[in-house]
Amino acid sequence: MKHWSAILPLAMSLGGLALIFGHVARSGGVRETDEGTAAHIWQLLMAAQLPVMAAFAFTWLPRAPMTALLVLGSQVLAVIANLVSLRYFEL
Repeated sequence: MKHWSAILPLAMSLGGLALIFGHVARSGGVRETDEGTAAHIWQLLMAAQLPVMAAFAFTWLPRAPMTALLVLGSQVLAVIANLVSLRYFEL
């Protein structure tokens, strides 16, 4: 968990969650007719973390498989938390 490729996707997912909750706090979870800036930033965060996760898996799975699987699992759970939040707030 000390390598940048392990921390960066988690930080990006937490940033995505912050965007979701910030949008809900600001607008009350009302769906907008046009996607706003927050939606585009969220999409970029989610898409940009995939290559970082792949680089982490490619580098660390052969070296330390158990630790790498735990890190990848936490990264996947963070992405799922984002998707569940979107579904829950119907955004």
